[in-house]
Amino acid sequence: MVSEWYKKFSSQPHQPFFAAGFTLFIFFITLLLLLYTGTMPIDSSVFKLHAYPMIFLVFIQFFLGFLFVVFPRFLMQALIQPAVYMRHFYLFASGSVLYIAGLLFFEPLLPIAALTILAAQINSFALLLSIYRKSIVKDKYDTRWILIAFGCGIAANIVAVIYLIAPDYPILQKSAVNIGFYLFLFLLIFTVSQRMIPHFTEVKVEGYRVKKSRNLMEILFALLLLKLSFTLSGAVEYEFAADIPLLIFFVREFLLWKLPVSKVPPIIWVLYLSLAWIPAAFAISAAESLTIFFDGTVLFEKAALHAIAVGYFLTVLIGFATRVVLGHSGRVPTADRTAVAIFFFAQVAALSRVAAAFSLNFGGYTTMIAVSAALTLALLLAWCLKYFRILAITF
Repeated sequence: MVSEWYKKFSSQPHQPFFAAGFTLFIFFITLLLLLYTGTMPIDSSVFKLHAYPMIFLVFIQFFLGFLFVVFPRFLMQALIQPAVYMRHFYLFASGSVLYIAGLLFFEPLLPIAALTILAAQINSFALLLSIYRKSIVKDKYDTRWILIAFGCGIAANIVAVIYLIAPDYPILQKSAVNIGFYLFLFLLIFTVSQRMIPHFTEVKVEGYRVKKSRNLMEILFALLLLKLSFTLSGAVEYEFAADIPLLIFFVREFLLWKLPVSKVPPIIWVLYLSLAWIPAAFAISAAESLTIFFDGTVLFEKAALHAIAVGYFLTVLIGFATRVVLGHSGRVPTADRTAVAIFFFAQVAALSRVAAAFSLNFGGYTTMIAVSAALTLALLLAWCLKYFRILAITF
């Protein structure tokens, strides 16, 4: 019976990786909630408790599960065999277990865990690169940028490992977080989004054809590099010089796409909704930079970053996961009332985290962070209550 379950569980790459992603997401958000409610004092930094696991343990596994399905299809190559991607899954799982053990019981394990996760990253990158090199498809634009994003992720994790070994250099932590967030996760997820969201729309809406800017990803990458040059040099008061162009870039790009919001079902418009958080985040970031430039009287904490992380990443993740879990189990990928409620609740969770950032200006910050964590946890549990059984138990 167990062997039959395992055969089904490992039959499609999204199943083990999504299952691990949701499990780890729930675990680390629960830890954050326990910390900010004072229920379980945890002697660890926000970097170790929250930033590192979210970047290198949680979101990466979700999108690897997705990419192990679609990347070979993009390049017209054979599907990745279960024996291959399950080795990658177990390496990530080993790193995750080691990381949790180090976080809760024996901190010297953390660098070892991070090295294990780095090895998993490198192996996954090598697998995708080998598929890329074998393909004779002419248009490799999107897959090339996926690989560039993964390369940035490897660089960010190398910096993180060095920081975990030599924590006396805070610039290493700052570099690992910002490179990992913007040049790895954001670049990767947007590359996938700009490929898949218009594709889903073209399939659903007769006559729709997306029009994108030339050199879309090159322009984005250059602007992100400009933003990080200000961030990492400590010149945050000048970040608006990158944030305002990024805001204009995304507003113009999304207007160019002319997404038919009124003509698509919720399973697609939730993906459109996720995109709206991107210009909103860069508008917040520009406002923060300009505020610092002039007087710095308003505190923004990490409002812009979490507008992207919770507003964009989590919403698009919920949208993609719902579609993939239903579609790849032989069900019709559609969103019923419960699913739509989950989609809207994701926006509540995102707004609560942005509001928590601004609560530094008027008090109640710890409480607001706890509320935000509780709402995010409730969102994840609601999704799992509805879909996890299909994902990892009954299929």
